[in-house]
Amino acid sequence: MADKRDFYEVLGLNKGASDDEIKKAYRKLAKKYHPDLNPGNKDAEAKFKEVNEAYEVLSDSGKKANYDRFGHAGVDPSQGAGGYSYSGGNPFGQDIDLGDIFSSFFGGFGGFGAGSRGERSANSSPRRGSDAEAVVNISFEEAAKGCTKKVTYQRIDKCKDCNGTGARNGSSPKTCPECSGLGQVTVSQRTPFGVMQTTRACDRCKGSGKVIDDPCPSCRGQGRVRTANTVEVNIPAGIDNDQILNVREHGNAGINGGGYGDLHVYINVSPHPIFKRKGDDIICEMPITFTQAALGADIIVPTLDGKVEYHVHEGTQPGDVFRLKGKGIPHIHGRGKGDEFVKVSIEIPRSLSSQQKEVLRKFDQIPHEQNYQKRKSFFEKIKELFG
Repeated sequence: MADKRDFYEVLGLNKGASDDEIKKAYRKLAKKYHPDLNPGNKDAEAKFKEVNEAYEVLSDSGKKANYDRFGHAGVDPSQGAGGYSYSGGNPFGQDIDLGDIFSSFFGGFGGFGAGSRGERSANSSPRRGSDAEAVVNISFEEAAKGCTKKVTYQRIDKCKDCNGTGARNGSSPKTCPECSGLGQVTVSQRTPFGVMQTTRACDRCKGSGKVIDDPCPSCRGQGRVRTANTVEVNIPAGIDNDQILNVREHGNAGINGGGYGDLHVYINVSPHPIFKRKGDDIICEMPITFTQAALGADIIVPTLDGKVEYHVHEGTQPGDVFRLKGKGIPHIHGRGKGDEFVKVSIEIPRSLSSQQKEVLRKFDQIPHEQNYQKRKSFFEKIKELFG
């Protein structure tokens, strides 16, 4: 484990970072090193896997707590941190759980309390696996029209060699002789209040109630291994950047026969060179000539469905917007589409020939104040202010 970098360092964070900070850092780095954006780059691929592994631990509160306490050994399926104990700053020389003390008082009466030996440890109960996460990059058009993508990601899977039992193929786990399969033992300890009994996870079986004499060599008795998994994801038309798709039961494998968690797929939509999205509408800024604006013209406008013809009316001004109904993004949760709004920008020619300049000078000498109402209003206001 010594060759692994600190998970906080991998995500560029300080220890103690919040869940929100961890998620933001992960998404930024996952996009940066995603294989789709770095084809053939082995270094980026390795960093992408490293980032995913760090996030898989730090995004899970239980795994994060184990990692903060034990380091990599606390979260590696091939390692075990159950034998670690803390003793310091306590005048009695070991940790005392008040919940355990109270259960020792009341647990023996009528079976009440968590300390009853008739109860099986929660560590031995089937537990659903945690959720996994992945990022998929799609184009603007794919987001608008929908698509199918193969998503490859890292997850904790059930060991196929032992079918998740942790025992070498052909053998089975046995009931722990130390705790008789309960997963917990009762320990007496001397305190200033007298001898008290506490219940704790069994050291021999780590709370599972089972021991494995002949562990599976592939998973080292853990029943789970880290693998790369690929799933085909249907991305609906109209999905937007930063939205999340949930793929059921494609997350991490459960414990003690528990089911798989889910896969959360974060959508990253690439920007379009022409269109911008606003809700389910799209915006397109289109340049036209001075002559087209002044005289009116039929122009060709790009849309997601192909080119359409539109008539620009005579006297179109810079910044005028016209709408193409139903040419936007499909409504993801309903029928119909948004609209396309085309904003007109009038391009002034930079280099004119002598003939063109002469034509414009003659045009400007013809009285046409009625065509410049904004200019007229502006100078009238100046006259009112300054006389």
